[in-house]
Amino acid sequence: MLQQVDIQTKLKNLPDEPGVYIMYDADGNILYVGKAKVLKNRVRQYFHASSNKTEKVLAMLSHVADFRYIITSSEADALSLENTLIKKHTPPYNILLKDDKQYPYVKVNLSADFPKFIGTRKLAKDKYRYFGPFTQGGIKTYMDILSAAFPTVTCNFNFNKLPKNFRPCLNYHIGKCPAPCVGKISKADYRKIVDRAVAFLSGDDTEVRQVLTDKMMSASEKMQYEQALTFKRYLEIIDKISQQRIVVLSKLVDYDMFAVASNGASCVVNHTMIRSGKVVFSQNNAVSDAGIDEAQTLSSFLAEYCDVVKLSGEIYTNLPLPDADELSRLITQKSGTKTSVYCPQKQDKKRLVDMAYRNAVEYLTKSQTDLDKKFNTTHGAVLQLKELLHLSVMPKRVECYDISNVQGVDKVASMVVFTNGQKDASQYRRFKIRTVEGANDFASMKEVLTRRFERMKADDGVFGKTPDLIVVDGGLGQLDYARRAMEECGVNVQLVSLAKREELVYTLNGKDPIILPRNSYALNLLINIRDESHRFAITYFRKLHNRNSVKSVLQDVEGIGEKRRIELHRHFKSMDNLRAATVEEIASVKGMSRTAAEKLYGYLHEK
Repeated sequence: MLQQVDIQTKLKNLPDEPGVYIMYDADGNILYVGKAKVLKNRVRQYFHASSNKTEKVLAMLSHVADFRYIITSSEADALSLENTLIKKHTPPYNILLKDDKQYPYVKVNLSADFPKFIGTRKLAKDKYRYFGPFTQGGIKTYMDILSAAFPTVTCNFNFNKLPKNFRPCLNYHIGKCPAPCVGKISKADYRKIVDRAVAFLSGDDTEVRQVLTDKMMSASEKMQYEQALTFKRYLEIIDKISQQRIVVLSKLVDYDMFAVASNGASCVVNHTMIRSGKVVFSQNNAVSDAGIDEAQTLSSFLAEYCDVVKLSGEIYTNLPLPDADELSRLITQKSGTKTSVYCPQKQDKKRLVDMAYRNAVEYLTKSQTDLDKKFNTTHGAVLQLKELLHLSVMPKRVECYDISNVQGVDKVASMVVFTNGQKDASQYRRFKIRTVEGANDFASMKEVLTRRFERMKADDGVFGKTPDLIVVDGGLGQLDYARRAMEECGVNVQLVSLAKREELVYTLNGKDPIILPRNSYALNLLINIRDESHRFAITYFRKLHNRNSVKSVLQDVEGIGEKRRIELHRHFKSMDNLRAATVEEIASVKGMSRTAAEKLYGYLHEK
């Protein structure tokens, strides 16, 4: 809880220097992080009565109780520090781009003796050359097209250290690798294949069309119709890609165009990518940002976005950015490519930026309702949840736990995570209940949370970051056992429970429930995370129960040992599938004989 401060007095004492400012709410939670060339001028704009403010800025200011600032030696340092603080604190009113949601690329080390093409979603400053992003068809399809048209190595062997009797793998025999490992192709000829693949990835699809067409016709003539259809599908995907590639320039240049459009309530940034003189990518990004103007929003967006997409050395924007030079240096530092940020005024570059702006405006116009809904159901719901439940910490990371079993058998639990109001599936975890006998959901909940809290105390990263709020499925009973686990472990985390039917919320502040408005985004968020935890627990329970039921039934069958039980479960997955199988299907399972299959079939159909 922050002490009462006189904001007007602090505004008068702001320095005439560059730096970063941080907005706080009354509980000390960070709401927004911004940068400024002159702190005095920028921060005062937020609190100046006559300045025009967007709805997002007004919404944020209604929660602001204090601000602080950090003076930096230059505006470039302020930009870098702002970027670092946003990633660390994930303030709800800043642009938040997830690093793990990057676009797919293809990378290749062209300096290797026999270069290999690799699909990736992570960009790095390394020896690889990156192509992309690829949004049509998916990265696997691109890799399949490359493999079909331009066969190259896919293995990780060191060709200089292979044994003398080494044989080429299956890919060589099916035409997907030229087998340089055993000298089936020279470095020079292999390099020609790589150069042709690079030309395709760079936008020249002439040769790949011819190669795939020839392969399709050849497969059709040999009556290999399924393979012919595969090549036909690849050609259709290339057609779709070509439709997006509109020739716009006579020069083979690489540009990135960014345009921001806002109506006060919502904001959209369009990225139009030009590669080899063609538009190969156009993406509209709905953003939530409490910057005082669109130029500040676009600048903050670019500082984050360059971590997600590999940009060219020339970036053009629809607005002049006051910190363009500093932004150029930051992107250069992050990408390893010398980059410049400009606002073009005429000719082709201006025309392309205007095209990006028109796309942003159209998306903003058509998607206004969806944009508002997305904010209200994510960041807005998080803010509302804090207010309605009187939480002391902004619940940016919410974990929910649920128990699943049938009559105490195969007891499991789930942990699902919502970050900033959205599913964060990579953080989900599941548990087998170890110490509880019978169907005791209360004790099971205590065991699971005890294990979670012990990991948290040990600073074990297996479960991710420390939760801001834990939700348990149930009423006062489940909440009480969750509280006991917390107290016994000596930790302090905000805890609530959500009871079914009436959807009542119980907290540690008393026995009376909090009844959230039925139409509130906060309640909808709690229901969604509770239902997701239930789904995740049930899925794990069924998987475990099916596996155990197969093994337990087969224990009584003569001739079916542990190895055969494992293979039968791996093949059929459930008892229903096993009972529906024929003797021939059972006998085809690894390790099974015809005699054993007949005995098992008879046993299953006598019961």
